[in-house]
Amino acid sequence: MIRHRWFGGVAVLAAMGVAVAGCAGGPPRDAGLSGSGVVSAADAGRVEPGASVVYAAADRAPAPTLAGELLDGVQLDTTTLDGQVVVVNFWASWCAPCRAEAGELNATHAATEKLGVRFVGVNIRDGRDQARAFVEGREVYPSLFDPAGKIALGFTDVSPNTIPATLIIDRQGRVAVVLRKAVTQRELEPLVRQIAEEPTSGG
Repeated sequence: MIRHRWFGGVAVLAAMGVAVAGCAGGPPRDAGLSGSGVVSAADAGRVEPGASVVYAAADRAPAPTLAGELLDGVQLDTTTLDGQVVVVNFWASWCAPCRAEAGELNATHAATEKLGVRFVGVNIRDGRDQARAFVEGREVYPSLFDPAGKIALGFTDVSPNTIPATLIIDRQGRVAVVLRKAVTQRELEPLVRQIAEEPTSGG
């Protein structure tokens, strides 16, 4: 059941009764991490796990700059994201819902790439070897390696304590959509297309 609530032009679509909203906790002890990246409940963000939020253009906050090292050790070329709609997915190799949604994300990526849409994964609270093994033969777009969850902390609506989470950033660099659950192509693609088709001068 989807519940609709309106807060000053913000449409909140709270997904109720979802069997598995995401992975809480952390990776196995042998993941080789130096830090957990866990934040307190007070810092967990405004969007609760299992919920989806679509922000009206006037209510969108600027997204932090996506930057850092990719899983292959190469630095992300942030200039390739300029003026693009960017879909950001936070994931970890130990997260079962992340595995379940991988194909859905790839299918959406393939269906929307020609619209000026870029996908960027953010691997958090994980080991590099485990993350590389996860994406081999599965992920078709680049992922930043962020074991401490620092990138997620830059987004007010996302916590590195619960994944997966997917955000859609509009062409003006603002957070337009937050989905704090495993996504399907049927749900995600229309949202990506909606943001990609917005007038660039709008909002």
